[in-house]
Amino acid sequence: MIKNLSEFAFFGGEPKFQEKLFVGRPNVGNRDRLLTRINDMLDRRWFSNSGAFVQEFEHRVADYLGVKHCIAVCNGTIALELVIRALELKGEVIIPSFTFIATAHALQWQEITPVFCDVDPKTHTLNPWRVESLITPRTSGIIGVHVWGQSCDVEILTEIADKHHLKLMFDASHAFGCSYRGKMLGNFGSAEVFSFHATKFINTFEGGAIVTNNDELNQKIRLMKNFGFSGFDNVIYLGTNGKMSEISAAMGLTSLESLQEFIEVNRRNYKCYQEGLSEIPGVRLFPVDDAQQHNYQYVVLEIDENQTRVSRDLLVKILHAENVIARRYFYPGCHRMEPYRSYFPHAGLLLPETEKLTQRVLILPTGTAILEDDVSKICQIIRLIIASQINEYELTGN
Repeated sequence: MIKNLSEFAFFGGEPKFQEKLFVGRPNVGNRDRLLTRINDMLDRRWFSNSGAFVQEFEHRVADYLGVKHCIAVCNGTIALELVIRALELKGEVIIPSFTFIATAHALQWQEITPVFCDVDPKTHTLNPWRVESLITPRTSGIIGVHVWGQSCDVEILTEIADKHHLKLMFDASHAFGCSYRGKMLGNFGSAEVFSFHATKFINTFEGGAIVTNNDELNQKIRLMKNFGFSGFDNVIYLGTNGKMSEISAAMGLTSLESLQEFIEVNRRNYKCYQEGLSEIPGVRLFPVDDAQQHNYQYVVLEIDENQTRVSRDLLVKILHAENVIARRYFYPGCHRMEPYRSYFPHAGLLLPETEKLTQRVLILPTGTAILEDDVSKICQIIRLIIASQINEYELTGN
């Protein structure tokens, strides 16, 4: 039991955790099954180019999501770039700034201008009521981002896209295993993109996938991810190398076999955080709609400094000293990163909710590497720090 501030490492005490607790520390699944698959891969000597594991992984993902097509690729960023190019987006595309930088870079890399739109402060996703005001003759599409597993307002975004004859796709990197009104995410827009990076609760070491119900788009992307090859020695389309390797697919299949176990661990940790952080003034745990399927992959706090009297950033520093490596997603916002802050120096004026969230959001560790006792101890640290109402001015004497 921690009794006073002097016991914290930040103030000269010993860290409460000997090993660092990370956000997104990889889940492994059944190691024996993974090693069996790897040995099988080595015996077959088929390491890439749409081997048996990649094909099985694609089938299992498509079946789980209820979509017609899954195209496994080497990472989520390439997945975004492939869909953007396959949809022939150009000019300007509307996206949130409150997202991982890859969403913006995937556009800018192809000389398409990302137009940053503000988000709904309750859902942290693209505010559809602000989208329409940003549409210009140069706008060719909209990319919605499902954040923390919370879906965008799919129906309204679809209506806006249809009304203005725009392409609509979704970055679903956070949302594998989540649903919208009873339908699995992956079934909306022209295509949706998932990340299976090591930090995601289902991982392929490094990887991603594109899912779609559009037959023509599926064929086009499959050509593009493999240099445009159609059979041996026959290139019929412009392409790149976006293929997923067999070893990544082997990890993906192993992860999928433990999917429900991973979700249950995440859910257990979320409920433990919910109980441990309840009724702390100025601390809001991002809510999960239990009526929908959810992966509980992220434990998201909003810290209101006006109530806590302790800044989010000071709380992060104190947690880091205790080896709790909390994160400030998506700080400071894409519009405040290069090259966008140079291109659009005044973008923040149109993004008031995004600006607030980047100063409030705090992500805490969860996953199979975190025990319930760990969660309880993290909650105790946060409670004591907030109760102290200590601030950086007192610490520095300024």
